[in-house]
Amino acid sequence: MARERAAVNGGIARHGRLRRSSRVAAVLRILAAVVAVAVVSSGSVAAIATWQVLQGAKPAVTLALPGVRHEAVPTLSAQSGEVNMLLVATDTRTGQGAGFTGAANQAASSGVGHNDTTILVHISQDHTHMAVVSFPRDLMVPIPACTNDDGSVTPASSRAMLNTALSRGGERHGLACVAGTISQLTGVPISYAGMVTFDGVVRMADAVGGVQVCLATPIHDHNVSPAIDLPAGTRSLSGAQAAAFLRSRDGVGDGSDLARISNQQTFMSALARQVVSAGTLTNPAKVLRLADTAFRSMTLSDTLTDPRTLARLALAVTTVGLSNMVFVQYPVVDDPEDPNRVDVATDPAGILNAALRHDDPIALSAGSLGRSAVVDPNPPKAAAPTAPPSHAAGGPSKPATAPSSGASTPSAPATTAQLPGSVSGQSAATVTCAAGRD
Repeated sequence: MARERAAVNGGIARHGRLRRSSRVAAVLRILAAVVAVAVVSSGSVAAIATWQVLQGAKPAVTLALPGVRHEAVPTLSAQSGEVNMLLVATDTRTGQGAGFTGAANQAASSGVGHNDTTILVHISQDHTHMAVVSFPRDLMVPIPACTNDDGSVTPASSRAMLNTALSRGGERHGLACVAGTISQLTGVPISYAGMVTFDGVVRMADAVGGVQVCLATPIHDHNVSPAIDLPAGTRSLSGAQAAAFLRSRDGVGDGSDLARISNQQTFMSALARQVVSAGTLTNPAKVLRLADTAFRSMTLSDTLTDPRTLARLALAVTTVGLSNMVFVQYPVVDDPEDPNRVDVATDPAGILNAALRHDDPIALSAGSLGRSAVVDPNPPKAAAPTAPPSHAAGGPSKPATAPSSGASTPSAPATTAQLPGSVSGQSAATVTCAAGRD
């Protein structure tokens, strides 16, 4: 199986955001232009869009560790290449606008902030199934030693809150400190990563023109900025309102971080259905708009600055059907020492970790919806299927076959990983509604 690999020779975690030298930046521009000419000559504008996007990209960060040798990132296409990507949303109030300049906000989180949302995206080698794993911010986990901004080392912790990992590495090294923590927890090597702030989420929500989200009951939360007072029904969420909805804890489910994750899964699955039904991923103009917004709004690992990688990642997503996109909360149990914290649920987490490492599809149990989600009793008419149904959402255990544009590579039949009923989540094909605070 072709996989992302990192040969670890020991040493502490070291990560950093490195500004590209003018020479490196020039090479990237030349490479992008060459790819653009080559692809446009065959009738595509995708490479030109990628080149334009790169001009507005933020400085990249490296995921390299001291004593760790990263092999070249694998060539990705619609037919082969496994993807493990980390997405982090920071809760920093620094530079986030007038609504966050008060002393209380700045005291709550400033600088690089905390990894308020931590998500691992896994796309299978044959691009027929995809898992989006959300990790609770209050999860108690081991965190490896991380280099911080002044060049010193934040010592490893055998047990700490997951959302402290970002601040341990700081502005230049925090993203990779989170990546190292999640990789250590799951056993999955992470080759791609991106971090977004509140204002970046606002821009991304606007770029898709708002997301149609079903609300089973009214949702009220005055502890987010801006405050949200949403009546029941289907609502188009965009801009700051969408960002507040994604951050809300007090307004959804039982008011816990686990309820917030469930609420985010409702939003993400609605976004996935909307993107697929609108043909966004096959429309170069729409892809350009989203990619341009992402590059201007996010801090990315240096493995995401190659335009060829960007194009191939986009191709990877287009072959995954909605029923094969599974959103799952990392398995946890209540922390017996602190009711406001959670611990890893050892056995279910072991099943999930093994599935991610072995590239197996994930099957959720019946009734697996999270704490703030209910099935929509009157779902909108489904869009035309984009891929054959498969076992990823609990159907028959028969591996799907990806479209081929050349020589095929035989692969072993996948083994479905059945998660127990204690693990919550949903597929993107399941239309759910968000429920307000109990």
